[in-house]
Amino acid sequence: MSILLKSLTLLSLFFTCCLTQPSLFGNSRVTKTPLIAIYNGGDDTENRGGWELVSDNAGVSAMHMTIMPNTNKAIMFDAAGFGPSGISFPPGDCRPVFNERDENEDHYELDCWAHAVEFDIDTADIRPLKILTDTWSSCGGLSANGTLVQTGGWGDGGRSVRYLSGCKACDWEEHPMSLSASRWFSTQHILPNGDFIVIGGRRMFSYEYVPKVESSNQMYFLLPFLQETTDPVENNLYPFVFLSTDGNIFIFANNRSILLNPTTNKIIRELPVLDGGSRNYPSSGMAALLPIKLSVNDPNSNVIRAEILICGGADTRAGKLVEKGIFVTALQDCGRIDITNPKATWQKEMMPTPRTMGDMLILPTVDILMINGAKKGTSGWNFAEDPNSTPLLYKPDNPETQRFMELKATTIPRMYGSTSMVMPDGNILVAGSNTNYYYNFTGVKYPTELRVEKFYPPYFDPLLVFARPTIVSDYKGILVKYQSNFVIEFKLKKYKVNQLDLKVTMYAPPFTTHGFSMGQRLLVLGIKGLENVGLGLFQVEVVAPPTAKIAPPGFYLVFVVHNGIPSSGIWLQIA
Repeated sequence: MSILLKSLTLLSLFFTCCLTQPSLFGNSRVTKTPLIAIYNGGDDTENRGGWELVSDNAGVSAMHMTIMPNTNKAIMFDAAGFGPSGISFPPGDCRPVFNERDENEDHYELDCWAHAVEFDIDTADIRPLKILTDTWSSCGGLSANGTLVQTGGWGDGGRSVRYLSGCKACDWEEHPMSLSASRWFSTQHILPNGDFIVIGGRRMFSYEYVPKVESSNQMYFLLPFLQETTDPVENNLYPFVFLSTDGNIFIFANNRSILLNPTTNKIIRELPVLDGGSRNYPSSGMAALLPIKLSVNDPNSNVIRAEILICGGADTRAGKLVEKGIFVTALQDCGRIDITNPKATWQKEMMPTPRTMGDMLILPTVDILMINGAKKGTSGWNFAEDPNSTPLLYKPDNPETQRFMELKATTIPRMYGSTSMVMPDGNILVAGSNTNYYYNFTGVKYPTELRVEKFYPPYFDPLLVFARPTIVSDYKGILVKYQSNFVIEFKLKKYKVNQLDLKVTMYAPPFTTHGFSMGQRLLVLGIKGLENVGLGLFQVEVVAPPTAKIAPPGFYLVFVVHNGIPSSGIWLQIA
């Protein structure tokens, strides 16, 4: 009987929601898929999400990805030296590139293929962007004014700083000699003053601060910790970097971590070792700063807790063994630690399956999503086997034995070079995967992947569509000050809402590459009051984060979450 009732309810929702709102699923690349069809075949008692193919060809394989504030655009790109992609520039709009394989000295050839695109997350339309220096394995982040600041790469791109604004016709602005050292496989993070720090890179045991536009760095800061944590396969690349709530920088490399004061450039302390294997590239575990919970009552009175979660990775020897054709099972454990507690130690948990090369994203609900990757091997070209196609939900506030839940699997392997990103409406854009040098679509086990999917977490269950809040407020062009009160007005098909059932979350979208989401941050704002101002219309008053140490200046997505179901987010700028 429960199955029959659910079927009738879903059928009703199909006609009242899905058929009357085709724009929810509109794109110009593939057939529109109603949400009811995405969830078809799910468990009768507990849904586990759903998948939608939104594009057959994004133009490029998305090794790097981010989204731009106040637009419906994602930026995807790989490397400028990867040869023909899936989209070309118009005739006459090519770039000269040095052909390293040509025997003649100083031989340049024309590259007419785009290696970056602007991807419309609503229609799947793409606009090619022109990269001049090589962005292979680079890093980036959104600045305080919403510009994408992107650094490093391979060869001529190693010292580059690139800028991309969100206007309709904007393209890359590049400064190829801005950094003092070549930053390949480095990590970038925004600081409380709005500047960026860039840490590490291949055989770069140092860090530096991104200079102002059209300026160049003359020096960098040595960081012996990075040299101490390297090994024969360099398992300390793309270090995990987070801004702690006390203003210090948490840096994790291989299996060790430190707190660095970016004002004095002194190491504050070293944290305990996370045993079990290597966690950074190429072993490629996942990491996130868990949601930061703020209070209305004097938020400056105590240290605000900051917890780090690190999951997966690989045996330290895996990178060497794979060269012999031995694919070692990836790590299955997680470590969790409070970095604001000097006496804290790593607390271990076990995932349902092993994972390397996965992404770790923070959902608007404060849950953690683990997605993409493989169960054996490490990062690299053809260095992994057994795709881990099943996303994993982690509920950090649940009892330890009730935190993990496996979700619906994809049918597309997302291996080395895959990326994912939380979208403003709360779904997940998933793209990329290329285990090959250059693009290769035939005759290989894992072809270069140009298809783009959306994953819909369980809160998109069609049975919950009427319980989803809708934000009415618009903060576009309004600057929210630290520690100020502001109001979010929202609609909900209820006569009454209990404040205890409500959360307002604020999410800093990351720059994602190689399994690490740089700059990702979610805050749970303190609620001062909730008022019913009309039929199904409510206003919730919240307190902005107290300082830039808690929330660096910039653009955030704000969500209203009612009983675990989030609204679509609105953009808000804080300074």
